[in-house]
Amino acid sequence: MRLVITPEESNRLDAASEEPVEILMERAGLGVALAAAAMGIGYGSRVAVLAGRGNNGGDGYVAARYLKNRGAQVTVHALGYPRGDYSPARLAAIRAAAAGVKIVELGDPEPADLVIDALFGVGFRGELPGAVLPWLDHDGAVLSVDVPSGLQAGTGTVAGESFTADVTVTFHALKPGHLLGGGPERCGFVDVVDIGLKGGVPELRLCDAVDAPVANRSRTAHKWSVGSVAVVGSSRGMVGAGVLTAQSALNAGAGSASVVCPAGTQAQVAAMTPGLLTHGFGNDDRFDSDDLPAVLEYTDRFDVVVLGPGLGSDDGFTAEFVARREGKLLIDADGLNNLGSVDTLASRKDPTIITPHAGEFRRLTGRDASHEAASTVHEETGAVVLLKGNPTFVLGSERWVVTSGGPELATIGTGDVLAGVVSALWACGLDGEVAARSGAFWHGVAGSDLASRRTVTATELMSAIGEFL
Repeated sequence: MRLVITPEESNRLDAASEEPVEILMERAGLGVALAAAAMGIGYGSRVAVLAGRGNNGGDGYVAARYLKNRGAQVTVHALGYPRGDYSPARLAAIRAAAAGVKIVELGDPEPADLVIDALFGVGFRGELPGAVLPWLDHDGAVLSVDVPSGLQAGTGTVAGESFTADVTVTFHALKPGHLLGGGPERCGFVDVVDIGLKGGVPELRLCDAVDAPVANRSRTAHKWSVGSVAVVGSSRGMVGAGVLTAQSALNAGAGSASVVCPAGTQAQVAAMTPGLLTHGFGNDDRFDSDDLPAVLEYTDRFDVVVLGPGLGSDDGFTAEFVARREGKLLIDADGLNNLGSVDTLASRKDPTIITPHAGEFRRLTGRDASHEAASTVHEETGAVVLLKGNPTFVLGSERWVVTSGGPELATIGTGDVLAGVVSALWACGLDGEVAARSGAFWHGVAGSDLASRRTVTATELMSAIGEFL
């Protein structure tokens, strides 16, 4: 797990540190210099350090001194002299000058192998000053300190323009802007450097493989003891959605999976894959209200019910009825579209996971999709919210962000696969929040791995997920 902290929390940790700012700045500048060395900067390399007037600029002056001692040709292009008569940044500038670093006023770009962007740190707001803009098109590689200047560290938004870094060096912990909005495109590789700060209250936790467990089976396991999943959906014209979810649950480790569908589509479901149980209700192509008590009676034998894949966009009665069942319930796709509001979620007493994308979240809640809004929904309803996107968020008692996977998952049916993976992990015994983040993580990993070999489709992804679970 890697922490993601807000700029405000980062500033609080700086102020609360028992070590002087000068020491923290020295470590930060050394970290920047080491990152530059890892980028190939050494004896004879030309380095342009763009330094602001605050502590971010101070980090740049320290890095300039270390790189000068390494034999690089370093020039600091200063956007004004550091603030404060005895400030750490001004002392860093004095030491850099004493070490022979050339310091000039920021002007037109000059040739350099590396541009170190140490202009503005995590507290930046607004737009870059005009004097900086010509440097945005420099041909050299770019290393940014904390965040690329112009990018807001708390949100990943850019008011005007910003640097696009090849490498960003940040300190102690990631910031939201490295992961959100335009941050991933502008930050490049993000190197988190330890400068001796301690703790911090996270805004988010970044999920890594160690945070994404999978279920284990005992020697005496049988198909009904290792997790069973029932999927309510697969109406006419959307039969494949429920099949993708149920088969993905099997591929992710569930011992048994069933598609619960209208009687008119049961034969299609059964013909698509022989490994699934099927159960049809009524006599036509969609659920009938008279059949719904029997649907609940049938699904009671399963550990987790998934409501929604292929249900149809105008079946609110079924969605509301099934959503009020007892037991673990994952609501996806048309299950969410048909609920109408979060009131039904709030009335549930048993564990619930919802897996909306941004549009479904907006229709369900009336709010724009964000991790803050999704966390509020969890607080109001108790449901774990898996908000799909890039990145994906899992909001429960803790706030998690998942960055595995990418645009290859932007294809029809991959969300049905994700619902199956999460439901299987949940049915196999993982806590709901853990199952949601673990399922999202491995779903993304499988997608990226598959994309390295071929085009990603939902059916290919459904098969590939078993390699990781």
